[in-house]
Amino acid sequence: MELLAIIVEDEETSREILKNYIAKYCPNVRLLGEAANVEEALVLIRNNELDLVFLDVEMPYGNAFDLLDKVGDRQFETVFVTAYNHYAIDALNAHASYYLLKPISIDKLIEAVDYVAEIKEKENSLQNAVLQPKHQHVEGKITIPQQNGFEVLEISDILYCQADDNYTRIFLKEGKKLVSKTLKYFEESLSGSGFARVHKSYLVNVNAVVEYRKGKGGSVVLSSGKQIMVSPAKKKALLAYFS
Repeated sequence: MELLAIIVEDEETSREILKNYIAKYCPNVRLLGEAANVEEALVLIRNNELDLVFLDVEMPYGNAFDLLDKVGDRQFETVFVTAYNHYAIDALNAHASYYLLKPISIDKLIEAVDYVAEIKEKENSLQNAVLQPKHQHVEGKITIPQQNGFEVLEISDILYCQADDNYTRIFLKEGKKLVSKTLKYFEESLSGSGFARVHKSYLVNVNAVVEYRKGKGGSVVLSSGKQIMVSPAKKKALLAYFS
């Protein structure tokens, strides 16, 4: 699919290199403009419906994170392009889809664009669709430990699980449980039963998902009304359940 994009980069030489790489190796990307600072970028973002922003971190009069704060909620994906690897955690927290280090690797650039294209295709296909997971839940039960033994839960009753240090909070159709097991334990125990890890702190029953909302990292709404953020690294795997 065609991706509408802009480049936000203060160095003209770096902009030209990236533009040439995109033109030669990423034919599905159509550049609508370029910006050298936060204010120019804001104008482009507010005046265009974008799929992708290639974003340098350090710029005059502000940086990439200042820009994203000013934009607020957004529909486009972000690929960070920087010479500094110490911004990786900040980029992840800013819901970046990809992180490219300068000098840019052509293979990594193509990989980043393909990753964003797949996400946007799946989001667009789900835009007006009733969410029906391809993987229906497996009928079954799971045991959770208690001080005096264990309790048996119907897997289909579990809406989502939330990490709480070395404990996990299990939210059911009716009620909730606090269990002295990690979220990783439940991710493994419920593997193959229609549960997706959408965030480092959340494991959701895909059969309980009633809506997917685009945004910084996107989010899912469950049948209970609970909205859970989806991390960029988990978005692609989640959307695969529905398309």
